[in-house]
Amino acid sequence: MAVVKTIDLVGVSSESWRHAAQEALAEAAKTLRGIEAMEVLETSCNVEGNEIKEYLTHVRIKFRIDR
Repeated sequence: MAVVKTIDLVGVSSESWRHAAQEALAEAAKTLRGIEAMEVLETSCNVEGNEIKEYLTHVRIKFRIDR
């Protein structure tokens, strides 16, 4: 029997929403084994002086629990 666990993260990037998602995945991969999927739940940004300062991507990482 397999169990898949999920965690939600928000990646941050000064480049793009895609890069922010990649940052979240890279950070998760440092401590999690068995990552199988990632959903992009939401994108947003922080604005400063009428310009985008940071891109934010809310993701859900799915990984298999290894016993």
